[in-house]
Amino acid sequence: MTPDELAAFCLNLPQAIETYPFGEQTTVFKTSGADRNGDGKIFALSVLDAEPLTVSLKCDPEEGKALREEFPTHISPGYHLNKKHWLTLVLDGTLDDALIEQLLRDSHALVRPKVPRAPRAASTA
Repeated sequence: MTPDELAAFCLNLPQAIETYPFGEQTTVFKTSGADRNGDGKIFALSVLDAEPLTVSLKCDPEEGKALREEFPTHISPGYHLNKKHWLTLVLDGTLDDALIEQLLRDSHALVRPKVPRAPRAASTA
């Protein structure tokens, strides 16, 4: 996966936006309006011009542990992030793009805004 493919994939997820809260080098992908103050929650971060390209993303702790064990040289605890809930993936062509895309979708799903249920209609019985 190239930097352009990574950015395009992230931005094609529902309500995804690209921000730079940590400086112009670090691209942060968030869901728009996901938290109380409308700032959104981060689901992925990357320095898109880094060699090798990496991406950090949220992950279920148990799944993250299994992935780190299966791919110890390409998936590690999140760099400068909560090691239990974040992973950093090395995108040098070793990891399958389908796996990377699924992990990005899962990360997005963990933080995306929840759609409120429609109020139930009063029963007329």
